[in-house]
Amino acid sequence: MFTLTQLSGFVAVAEELHFGRAAERLQMTQPPLSRQIHLLERDLDVRLFDRSGRSVRLTPAGRAFLVEARRLLRQAEHAALSARQVADGRAGRLRIGFTAISAHDTLGVLLATARTALPGVDVTLREMVTRDQLHALTDDGLDLGLVRPPVGDPELDTRPLTREPLVAAIPEAHPLATRPDPLPVAAFDGEPLIMYEPVGSRYFHELLIGIFRQARVTPVYAQYMTQAHSMLALVSHGWGVAFIPTSVTRLRYSGVAFRALDLPDPEPVELNVAWRKANDNPALATLLTRLWPADPGRVSTHSKIGMDGPGPAT
Repeated sequence: MFTLTQLSGFVAVAEELHFGRAAERLQMTQPPLSRQIHLLERDLDVRLFDRSGRSVRLTPAGRAFLVEARRLLRQAEHAALSARQVADGRAGRLRIGFTAISAHDTLGVLLATARTALPGVDVTLREMVTRDQLHALTDDGLDLGLVRPPVGDPELDTRPLTREPLVAAIPEAHPLATRPDPLPVAAFDGEPLIMYEPVGSRYFHELLIGIFRQARVTPVYAQYMTQAHSMLALVSHGWGVAFIPTSVTRLRYSGVAFRALDLPDPEPVELNVAWRKANDNPALATLLTRLWPADPGRVSTHSKIGMDGPGPAT
């Protein structure tokens, strides 16, 4: 079968219609070029050039082959360029998982950073709870996940991304809605609470259990929900109160008031990025370097997305 070198030689001769000029263009001598064309014609079992007299002309078969030879050379050049772009993170695909709550703020900032750092990369998004993201990361179904701690899998690496406060979502008709904030957790003792589901929203469920236990508060769990927007909908209908991350207050429901909380940790809600240590996707490495350009191995727990890029995600 013919080689790309033979194709390049054939195209040069076909365009110059002169072996000497074609050899000069290819920066080689004429005898090796003539041998290349001879081997190409032998492999194809057709005569590509009519060499009668001093002139060189393409045969009908040569004219047809020239069209395909140019196309093959363009495809080979494109394949080489694509490989180089993927190798240095300028092309390819990056699969990012995110939780529903992270979509309200942090995801947008992360995507802005990715768009700047990886303009030629196809970014694919998948909304998944943390548990499912961790499974997808280890199974090579995701490159990067926006997950809640802890991440205990030794195959995964993780970095803190953002922290934010919890606020109380309260029906506007409730007495607590008119009290000055920040509200103490003790104010919710015995109150009907829209609680996070213990499996699908394990992180937030355990976070609130710890907060209530520390404050010696016993709310009445009115309903268990996985998604924050469903919790706010129930609050707006007067089913109870809910503790939600500050970023979720962007969702505006009529009849819902938001009040700050007096907590020992003013920013207890953590969001991390996680990825498989063995992941060799160059686009992932490029994005991580952009997020933490100084030292990707050491990041403050209070750092925000892109220390040299987009602003805080609070």
